[in-house]
Formats: sequence, C-alpha cells, structure tokens
Amino acid sequence: MTTVGLIGSGNIGGTVARLAVAAGYDVVVSNSRGPETLTELVEELGEHASAGTAHDAAQVGDLVVVSVPLKAYRAVPVEPLAGKVVIDTNNYYPQRDGTIPELDSGETTSSELLQRHLPDSRVVKVFNNIYFKGLADLPRPSGAPDRSALAIAGDDAAAKAEVTAFLDRIGYDAVDVGPLAEGWRYQPDTPAYGTLYSATPTDWEHPAPGDAEKLRAALAAATR
Repeated sequence: MTTVGLIGSGNIGGTVARLAVAAGYDVVVSNSRGPETLTELVEELGEHASAGTAHDAAQVGDLVVVSVPLKAYRAVPVEPLAGKVVIDTNNYYPQRDGTIPELDSGETTSSELLQRHLPDSRVVKVFNNIYFKGLADLPRPSGAPDRSALAIAGDDAAAKAEVTAFLDRIGYDAVDVGPLAEGWRYQPDTPAYGTLYSATPTDWEHPAPGDAEKLRAALAAATR
C-alpha cells in the first residue's frame, strides 16, 4: 500500500486526497495551520487518512503532493523529500503571490522554482490546469471513452512513470509534455488551462471531459 503525503490540503490538495483514498491509498494530510484544523477532512476520508505536519507528510509519503501557494514554496521541507517523487500542483498568480521577475520574464517556470528548492527530489508538474470541481467529477475507469487526460512535465522519466501510474489509478490518463521547462504550456492564460475541462469557457462549475487528443491540441497551441 502506497502512502500519499499532502503538503497543503485546500481545494486541489483535498480533492487529490479524496481521489487517492477512493483508489486505495493511505493519505497523510497537512496544512500551514496545524493537524487539529484537518479533523473534518480526516473524518470524511475515513480510516485510511490521518493528519500531521508538513514534515510528517513529507516523511511518511511514498509520493508527496505539494499544493501550497507559490509564495510559500520555500516553506516546503527539503530533507525528508530527498529522493522522492513530488507532485507540484501550483501556479503563479501575481495577485496572490506577489511579482516574481524571473517568472514574469519567462526565464523559468514555477515548477522549476520548486525543483530548485528541492534539489534532491524529483518534481512532476500535474493538476495545475484543472478546476478542483472538475478534478473531483471527471475520473473514469481506464479505457472509458469519456476519460480525461492531465498534462505532466518533469525532468525524471521514472518519476513521470510513477505519476502516470498514480493518475491511472485515480481515474485519469496522462499526456507527457516533456521537461519541467515545458510546464508553461498549461499554466494560467493558456488554451489548456481550466476551460479544457468545463462545459463552456465561462462555466467552470459544470465539468466536461477533456481527452488526450483535446489536451495535446491545446498544449500545442500555447504561446508565450
């Protein structure tokens, strides 16, 4: 049984935790406010879930999901994540995170910043372009005609294979975009961001499947 650690348990992190438990994983959830604030989520998730600190989630998780605001990425514990596959769900929102010149200039990407902070971890960017309600509603069994696909990017092939297997188990196909440097293709304000999984571009509250072919076309249409 693989344990998934979650550093950050908000809309996306909490949704990934629910999907992971439904797929048979154990989860350790954490947030910046302390384990005692996660009692309701743990009760909802059931016997395969527990709450801890960010360090606990990093230490115990075989696979660790980082889902914190980008401005807080330096608070992610480094040493307990050494050698581990780390899923980065984050995006750069200047109105929330403040301006980051090297991201504004396109010199680097948000996931590359996290990888720089975690030099001995293997970061894979995923869940960054889907609204949390869509993420919760769109899982389908492998081979289903209406199965959705999520983009992944990373610099380590084995890590991407592990994340692909995780996505498959929770109900999604994966489209490999390439190295972390290509993660800009599904960041905010690109064709693959958000509306790919919504019934209409202005209605994110009603999810609609976005398959691999549709995702690849949107990724290819991205411009900087």
